[in-house]
Amino acid sequence: MIFVIDFDGTVSTQDTVDQLLAQHADPAWQELEDAWLQDRISAVECMQGQIRLVRADAHTLAAFYRGMRIDPHFRAFSEHVRSFAALAIVSDGLDQAIHACLGRHGISELPVYANHLEHILPDRLELHFPLRQSSCQAGNGVCKCAVAQDLAAQHGGPIVLVGDGKSDACLAARADIVFAKGSLIEHCRAQQIAHTPFETFADVLRVVRGWPQAQPLPVAA
Repeated sequence: MIFVIDFDGTVSTQDTVDQLLAQHADPAWQELEDAWLQDRISAVECMQGQIRLVRADAHTLAAFYRGMRIDPHFRAFSEHVRSFAALAIVSDGLDQAIHACLGRHGISELPVYANHLEHILPDRLELHFPLRQSSCQAGNGVCKCAVAQDLAAQHGGPIVLVGDGKSDACLAARADIVFAKGSLIEHCRAQQIAHTPFETFADVLRVVRGWPQAQPLPVAA
């Protein structure tokens, strides 16, 4: 069994990419965001353009990362899940931010699959997409469906998705069990995808603790 966990707005209490842009990017980033939400450009085009609008050196980024917060119940959830299943952070966000945030909260052992952020000049950033798939129907930088399938092949068992937004929508239709918050709830309802709504990882943990680990998992309602 593999738990595929989104990061921004799911593990983190806010969307770290949006926060970075709001604090350190030219306001034109919002125009790209609107174009993506309206499906006029892909997620890759949106994020790459937005990151190029950021002006932040390494010291500024480090200070920004120190301000990131995570769901206070995530540690207890991850410790419980790792007692009987595999768990991975699969995000269409920024690897550097995720590693920094998890490390600061003492959760550095989880595998992270995300887009790669690097400095190309002291205050200029570039975003790379090592997990991009040309066949990705969602057009994301990280094809969550492909990553989830690879992880399921490694670990066996069903795929459990915990997510909150547009980058999780494609995988929600393919996962065996879905925990949804934010706009992912609306998507699941509209597409008649079975899901369990949640607000914090305390809600997810409460459900998971009731699963008979040695028996087939229940279908989310």
